[in-house]
Amino acid sequence: PPAKRFAAAKASAPPRRICLKSRAVRAYARAMALDLRSKTAAYTAPFFIFMAGLVLVSLVKNPESPSLWTAHPEFWIYPLQTALCAGALVFYWRSYDWGKRGGTGLAVAAGAVVLAIWIAPQAFLGAAPRNDGFNPALLAENPALYWMTVAARFARLVVIVPLIEEIFWRGFLMRYLIKEDFTSVPMGAFQWKSFLLVAVFFMFVHGMADWPAALLCGLAYNFLAVRTGSLAACVLAHALTNLGLGFYIMATRQWGFW
Repeated sequence: PPAKRFAAAKASAPPRRICLKSRAVRAYARAMALDLRSKTAAYTAPFFIFMAGLVLVSLVKNPESPSLWTAHPEFWIYPLQTALCAGALVFYWRSYDWGKRGGTGLAVAAGAVVLAIWIAPQAFLGAAPRNDGFNPALLAENPALYWMTVAARFARLVVIVPLIEEIFWRGFLMRYLIKEDFTSVPMGAFQWKSFLLVAVFFMFVHGMADWPAALLCGLAYNFLAVRTGSLAACVLAHALTNLGLGFYIMATRQWGFW
């Protein structure tokens, strides 16, 4: 009878939740099967490698540990993060569209303005100094290791961070929010939603202490992108900001700005 056949079929079939889970797993696998040579990967992979390094620091860090390498894991994770990001940038270098040429003068001006905004609370407004952070002075007993650490930190701050962040925020996301096929969107194309969301997202990836400055800086870099149509100008501005910030950190010993 039909009822018996239905019951037999139901009994022999795998549980529905297993089927659903299996389909979900397959769908997730397909969604994550990103072509590592695609334009999307080129513009996003270095950024996510960088963010993974920050997550790793938070997972390993144990301030109570007697070992420097777990109490301050940034001393070994940051160089590893820098090397991996540099490798990813080299691998994808030919995939990047740097936009229009020019805009150097405006980039220099934007870099100086953003630097002033970033350090204003401590430098001009009397806010408490930010002394806690990545302190290379912990290695001062070994001058060679100290200066190697400082050099690596500046390479990360002035070269790697401006490249990966501008490639992701202004090169990818600002265009992707306008159109999914972001490579068809000219560098510096303007849309209010994209312009504002990128600034807000840029703010949220920074520490809470930096949120006001990060929001203003995100808006400034977005404006530079729209005004010049140049991703290279955005990288230059960001690099100059971070270079000035690095000198400010070394001069004031405010390691919290790292």
